[in-house]
Amino acid sequence: MTVPPLPLPEHPLRRRLNDELHARPPVVLTGPTWVTHLVMLHDEGGSPADAGAEEVHLRRLCDLAQSPFCPVIDGNHWILEAGDLRLKWERHNEFSSYTFFRQQRADDGPQATALDAFPADWRSGIPGRLLVATHLDYRDASEGDGQQATLLAELAQSAVPWVVTEVADGAALVASDFRIHDGFTRYLVLDRQLRRRQSGRTVQRLLEIETYRMMALLAFPVAKEVAATLARAEQETAALMAEMAEDRGHTSERAILSSLTRLAATVELSITRSAFRFGAAEAYYALVRQRVKDLRGHPVPGFSSIHGFLDRRLAPAIQTCLSVARRQNDLSGRIARKSALLRTRVDIELEHQNQELLTQMNRRSHLQLRLQETVEGLSVVAITYYASSLVHHLAEGLERMLHGPDPALATAVSIPLIALAVAVGVRRMRRKLTATEVSH
Repeated sequence: MTVPPLPLPEHPLRRRLNDELHARPPVVLTGPTWVTHLVMLHDEGGSPADAGAEEVHLRRLCDLAQSPFCPVIDGNHWILEAGDLRLKWERHNEFSSYTFFRQQRADDGPQATALDAFPADWRSGIPGRLLVATHLDYRDASEGDGQQATLLAELAQSAVPWVVTEVADGAALVASDFRIHDGFTRYLVLDRQLRRRQSGRTVQRLLEIETYRMMALLAFPVAKEVAATLARAEQETAALMAEMAEDRGHTSERAILSSLTRLAATVELSITRSAFRFGAAEAYYALVRQRVKDLRGHPVPGFSSIHGFLDRRLAPAIQTCLSVARRQNDLSGRIARKSALLRTRVDIELEHQNQELLTQMNRRSHLQLRLQETVEGLSVVAITYYASSLVHHLAEGLERMLHGPDPALATAVSIPLIALAVAVGVRRMRRKLTATEVSH
């Protein structure tokens, strides 16, 4: 009985989010198999054009295989099975992985790989830059090199130290030297009693460990470069602080503040450029540790285990990256605090200078007021003088025409009156101007 769908509006991402739980399933291995795993880094940013180039290249493989059935590339996961061609493709944010599978045959030579079934010109045209290349030999424990004891004895006598671990609670044996030979690292997986789907999960975890450990290590060269920059920045910061402690005056403090600002910009630029790489390294390393834990491995006497090997070799490099990231952020905070302290000192000095300037301005204003009062007095005298002269001339004219009062007497009487009137007028004008300035 088919249940009708609910008559409710569906979120556009509902199916995509649900299908994410079923993405990237492990490929089931049905017997001894050659496996080759390639990881290709995208160009900076991983543009849609890069994804389009990968899809075109995968469709070209379908055409070369002349397969009547070619799966549709929908999303970031794709599996092709056509005769001897068996390929699993996955696209991630920074890289794409290509995992090739081929059943082992009795006539395979010692140099046989999973890539033998794929056209050489197609393999050489895979888009991206190669970061990881791994050959994995998956075989039954009872075949090939014979007894496990013989194989372990050969590995123990090898000049190169091998890492050997029992995984899946002893259901399989994994061996690798984690070194690049002819361009590839190599794994050997001996299946003791792995279940059908358990074999695919085990191989997938091993390949993911190889992928994520290399992706995590991309931050190590960045950490070395940043560490050199930080060493110079820390030395310069210490020198500036020593100069700041000498207290050479506000001119020196402003120069130190300018240097600290430039140094802060340099450190922030370094943080901006490296923050993503360091954060990605931490995330990839967490995935490596989780995959190692999922293997449920146990050490084999006389050999290093995968867990122990990665703890000794990979963990210090990642801790260096994380330490540089913390050191970088710590230096940025210290420079910010020192800049704030110095800026406070400069502000206090400026306030002190402003206070002295205001005091000087206040003194000048008092002096100007006194000068103004003196000028006002002189102005009263000058106006009185000119006004009394006018009165004197007027009185002389009246005396000749009308035999008026004596000009000298009239002038003498007018002088105090004129002086009083001018003084009162000047004072009222000054009060009016002062009241206008206060109101504004």
